[in-house]
Amino acid sequence: MIKLLRNALRPACYHGRGKKPPFFEGWYFKLVDACEQHSAAVIPGIFLAENPADAYAFVQVLDGNANRLTFHRFSADDFAARDDVFDIRIGENHFSTTRIRLNIDDAKARVRGELNFGDAVPWPVTLKSPGIMGWYAWMPFMECYHGVVSMDHRIEGVLEIDGRGMDFNGGRGYTEKDWGQSFPAAWIWIQCNHFTAPGSSFTASVAIIPWIGRSFPGFIIGLWHRQKLYRFATYTGARIRELAVNEKEVNWVVEDRRRRLEIRIERPKTPAALLHAPSIKGMDRRIEERLNAALHVRLSAGQEIIFDETGRHAGLEVVGDIDRLLGMWKAEGGSGS
Repeated sequence: MIKLLRNALRPACYHGRGKKPPFFEGWYFKLVDACEQHSAAVIPGIFLAENPADAYAFVQVLDGNANRLTFHRFSADDFAARDDVFDIRIGENHFSTTRIRLNIDDAKARVRGELNFGDAVPWPVTLKSPGIMGWYAWMPFMECYHGVVSMDHRIEGVLEIDGRGMDFNGGRGYTEKDWGQSFPAAWIWIQCNHFTAPGSSFTASVAIIPWIGRSFPGFIIGLWHRQKLYRFATYTGARIRELAVNEKEVNWVVEDRRRRLEIRIERPKTPAALLHAPSIKGMDRRIEERLNAALHVRLSAGQEIIFDETGRHAGLEVVGDIDRLLGMWKAEGGSGS
């Protein structure tokens, strides 16, 4: 009970100690430079297998400009984590809320650099709602848990990939994480913190959620704007009014008792990078991700327009059996209007 309480109230920290395998945990650092010429993502993590010999740590490096992903595998013994704060080490690589330090040199790529983060905007954690998952974070049987470490922060430092330098001084970053047994069967995920309004950040996902012998389309959305967090989620009582997906775009409308959120996502035509994602067997699932999506977000309360902006350099994933996800929403009463 004490461990459950500690883990739920510290979503950014490592949760795998003593967990029954299969179990994965990964942190996602999204990086965009000040000139908006370079984007990247760094994903450290660990997979614990039923056979301890099959466990391993990893660092994924996504070069957003080249749409190239390299997967660097490490022994599970190379992984170390503190219990009280988010602070992990994988070999000579170090990751925390305030910085990442990379020193990778293998057959896949040479990646070096140190990035420091400042003025982080963490997702609020309370007993009633410990992070972005709300009260679902207290449930011990979820397939996958999600946390937001920082909605937005400043970056200082330089990253070098195969001799090519990326100057992130003055750039903006975002950090989130996932842990559990496996990723969902299908999901849509979008994240952006590059709007005209400085400091605004948006994250949203909808996925097939297994739940006590059945499944449902669960969603979590957060908009940070003018020092206020607007949240829409299954657990807040918000409802999806429209969810439509085609090759060119995603249209998504959500409402609660007071506000309406309209999201239009333009799906890039450029090739995607293929990330390694978890299943119960390992990091063997390949999923498409892009860091160059555009979206428009409009938040209103009656006649009042709270936010109405176009975002750029958005991270986007549309993965799995999307028709099934849409069908589940429609079966729950989705009208498409």
